[in-house]
Amino acid sequence: MPTLPHVLIPLAASASPGCRTALATLRLPNLERLLQRLTPTLRDDGQDTSLSPPHERALARHYGLPVADGLIPWAAHEAAQDGAWAWVTPCHWQVMTDHIVMAPPDALGLEEAESRAVLATMQPFFEEDGITLTYAAPTRWRAQGEIFRGLATASLDRVVSGVGARNVDEWMPPTAQGGPLRRLQSEMQMLLYTHAVSDARAERGLFAINSFWVSGSGALPHPPASPPAPKPAPTMPLALLQAAQMEDWAAWTAAWQHIDSTACAELLAALDQGQAVQLTLCGESNAHTFELAPRGLMQKISNFLSPQRLSTVLEQL
Repeated sequence: MPTLPHVLIPLAASASPGCRTALATLRLPNLERLLQRLTPTLRDDGQDTSLSPPHERALARHYGLPVADGLIPWAAHEAAQDGAWAWVTPCHWQVMTDHIVMAPPDALGLEEAESRAVLATMQPFFEEDGITLTYAAPTRWRAQGEIFRGLATASLDRVVSGVGARNVDEWMPPTAQGGPLRRLQSEMQMLLYTHAVSDARAERGLFAINSFWVSGSGALPHPPASPPAPKPAPTMPLALLQAAQMEDWAAWTAAWQHIDSTACAELLAALDQGQAVQLTLCGESNAHTFELAPRGLMQKISNFLSPQRLSTVLEQL
């Protein structure tokens, strides 16, 4: 059976006052047309304090993964192997007056050689706690170890969202279960303070790599004997999420207008061609999915007389 065209949009709205101001003047004609023709089919209502944000929960459902908070096994899914896995992200922590914030890792400009050098330095310390690190990308290493099997961890998108407002310590794993990782973070901060990579980056005016973050932890419930054929990923534009993380609501507005003229327009064209489509809008707390579904006469009349208002839909996220 062919996969339905699916557009999944993270941070389609936020409770931030800046976002609410932007929403008041936002015009998204293609999204409005989609909402007039599609029917709400799934509401995932949560909290903005959950470890797994709504867009990750929606993506997990797309792939048929468990959606336990903080235990969506993204690293194990990526590795397609048995055992407990997590992602480890080398990052920069900035000490403020009364809290610590994390810079968006993708904004660090971390190069592969730098990342591999830092990993090689950190690896022996992790091995002492039964954790094996392997390089995957400059800001993503795979970590395997039993500590990750039942350890709920916060998504990076939660920690860096709203830079200046998110205190890293509030998103750390509980001390009882995450004690070894907290100790490793303290040790790595001291170790990396004088690392050659940090010195070289300082000379170039770049943030030092002075800590790490663990996310995507857990284990697959029933790992297959052989990996199944990969399921096509939904279209998932990240520009809204990235703009919101920097609290740049002008860029967020421009990103929405671009998404409306591209991804939403393409979904609308597919709908016009008779295809069944899915649209998932995600905020900081909730995710709502809309699909082409049969409607009775009364539903059609009701929708015609009282169409779904774009502002109402976005405010409910």
